[in-house]
Amino acid sequence: MELLKVQNISKQFKKIKAVDGISFTLNKGEILGLLGPNGAGKSTTISMISTLIQPDTGEILYADTSIIKKPKVIQESLGYVPQEIALYPMLSGKENLLFWGRAYGLKGKKLKDKIEEISDIIGIKDRLKDKVKTYSGGMKRRLNIGVALLHDPELIIMDEPTVGIDPQSRKHILDTVIGLNKKGMTVIYTSHYMEEVEYLCNRICIMDQGKIIAEGTKEQLIKQYNTTRDIKLKLENYSQEVLKKIELLNCVISVSLLEEEIVVKATQDKKLFKDIVDLLNDDGADIHSMDIVEANLETVFLQLTGRILRD
Repeated sequence: MELLKVQNISKQFKKIKAVDGISFTLNKGEILGLLGPNGAGKSTTISMISTLIQPDTGEILYADTSIIKKPKVIQESLGYVPQEIALYPMLSGKENLLFWGRAYGLKGKKLKDKIEEISDIIGIKDRLKDKVKTYSGGMKRRLNIGVALLHDPELIIMDEPTVGIDPQSRKHILDTVIGLNKKGMTVIYTSHYMEEVEYLCNRICIMDQGKIIAEGTKEQLIKQYNTTRDIKLKLENYSQEVLKKIELLNCVISVSLLEEEIVVKATQDKKLFKDIVDLLNDDGADIHSMDIVEANLETVFLQLTGRILRD
């Protein structure tokens, strides 16, 4: 069931086009990843979906209703975890949850029970009485997520929630996202960490320079856009001539030396492995190892943009 529909939205700030005519849909119960480097337009996109800013052009529909004309339609059902910490540092964790819970209209036993439940989910129950200014970066981010969950949102948007935190908190946040999704919550998750999106998301939109340049499941993206493979060789007693012969094979794009490995970049070809081994054997080279590097989202991103994700 389609929950959210983004249609050709754009947003420009002075001379910078932050988002340039993007469209996508989000189904109920899905985790959708917006993947891209800093400056790709991810945060601007979710700010428009969250009704914090309005698009210059295009339409956003939530449950078939325009949130540009009727923002409350999504506001009442939305949990938003911003990239910047949105907490009061001089208040305790519990006081922050009480404040934001009351802002959502919760009170009395319902609010108390909800704080108890959220504290278990975010894993900081033993520090709730401490002031937020004493929390680590990871604990602050966990509490930030807790605030967004107080009113049982149907949709939660998380804008790079693991930036600058320790591995333990990062794992806890990722596991929390999966747990929430299993309970039926729909998630939009933005990140420039490839491994997070691969781990979490049912479907991925790759963004770069304000545009969506590819969309699909991890498997679909790899199948559609990755047309090359790397074969890594560890050799001894080989000649430069044999490397030139390998480079002349029909499907080979390049042969390069990377530290102590020979890297053969080539298009997909079932016979290539055998052809390389035959040439090396004829040359008298000693083959210590020969590995095919499996395709992943990193190689897809590199092929689409010509750069690695964190360039």
